[in-house]
Amino acid sequence: MALALELSDRPFLWVVRSNFANPDGFLERVAERAKIVEWAPQEQVLSHSSIGCFVSHCGWNSTMEGLSMGVPFLCWPHFLDQFHNQHYICDTWKNGLRLNADENGLRSRHEIKTKIEMLFADPSIKANALKLKEMAHRSVSESGSSSQNFETFIDHLKK
Repeated sequence: MALALELSDRPFLWVVRSNFANPDGFLERVAERAKIVEWAPQEQVLSHSSIGCFVSHCGWNSTMEGLSMGVPFLCWPHFLDQFHNQHYICDTWKNGLRLNADENGLRSRHEIKTKIEMLFADPSIKANALKLKEMAHRSVSESGSSSQNFETFIDHLKK
């Protein structure tokens, strides 16, 4: 991941344990355009206007947070529901791209760099992400379907 981020030649925030973040002087080479931290408030980061994409394992909470903030995804699932969530992101909602594994099950720096370039070159991915953000916000508004369904559920419990 580190070498792919370096190859991308884009500014980035990387949340990662420090022992994984410095292959052969990486930090010095990207110091002008990178911020590397061990923890960050994910929702706050994703809501920032400078965030262009979200490299995610596609867990449900991360999927909902990225979707509700209108951020396109680069999907890197590891197990269980994450692969199903990736399918929705890439194939159904079309607000992200898969990071494909090679024959050894690894994602190469060139694959990651290529997908970063593809994501930023395709305006439909960002447009779909923004459309989903709007749909999510409408559904939780006072008159939205999620709010209405929740009210119906509460009314049913009161009976």
